[in-house]
Amino acid sequence: MQIKRERKEMEIPVIDFDELDGKKRSNTMAQLHEACEKWGCFQIKNHGIDEKLMEKVKHLVNTHYEENLKQEFYESQVAKRLEIKGHTSDVDWESSFFIWHRPVSNMEQIENLPKDFCSTMNEYIVHMIKLAEKLSGLMCENLGLERDHIKDAFSGTKGPSVGTKVAKYPKCPNPELVKGLREHTDAGGIILLLQDDQVPGLQFLKDGEWIAVPPSKNNTIFVNTGDQVEILSNGRYKSALHRVMAEKNGSRLSIATFYNPAGDAIISPAPKLLYPNHFRFQDYLKLYVTTKFSDKGPRFESMKQMANGNGSLLP
Repeated sequence: MQIKRERKEMEIPVIDFDELDGKKRSNTMAQLHEACEKWGCFQIKNHGIDEKLMEKVKHLVNTHYEENLKQEFYESQVAKRLEIKGHTSDVDWESSFFIWHRPVSNMEQIENLPKDFCSTMNEYIVHMIKLAEKLSGLMCENLGLERDHIKDAFSGTKGPSVGTKVAKYPKCPNPELVKGLREHTDAGGIILLLQDDQVPGLQFLKDGEWIAVPPSKNNTIFVNTGDQVEILSNGRYKSALHRVMAEKNGSRLSIATFYNPAGDAIISPAPKLLYPNHFRFQDYLKLYVTTKFSDKGPRFESMKQMANGNGSLLP
């Protein structure tokens, strides 16, 4: 297995939503496009979500963990295995639970969630969905697709699925022996992360090296794209490998909202982004002779139309 080195000097791209209106829009859109193509992750500042609401969500999650989950975690089999320095490569040093919001909420079925927690999370998730759909529209614009292509592709019969993984990565006495969360890509679509503003741990793989994501100052939202966005974009936008490192000096907060396809959504690459296929080379050469010194894009499009029986070889 190839050894992946850690490199911490690279900065995660930052997209300023305030610059989407006005003279800097084209430059900001280009920055977003590059972040999706080359990184698979980025940060958003000036997203318009009320900071008091975000701080309240973090406070309620931290309180719930301290009162209901912390002791249980340190008494768990994971903690006991680490204590005896047993095999830990198949476990994660995290305490987490998952909230479904759309199409149906499960918050009332989760034990010990106070009403204030539920009502605050419901308010917060409305803003998260709006942000995810704004992002999906911007991505579609950059890809040359209809603005609602991702949203429509994710919708199925009941609309996109939305859920939040609420996690704490507790202080770890032996962080060299276990990961907070093992390396993986996310299965879904667009992931919006409200994370700790003090404790680090999140890392993304870029060009064979692990890049540390710093704690989120000023309530920036960290975004990464999942496997379904990579599929829909025909590989243009990447689903990046990431992990969480266990930390000895702090307990890290992670509130990750997933904007995913519905379970019955049919996922495939956007036809507009596909290369032509299933054609005879001699047919391509026939078109090439008359378009050799022109841009190849229209030539590829003509071949796609011909393969679908909707076009001709005439330039």
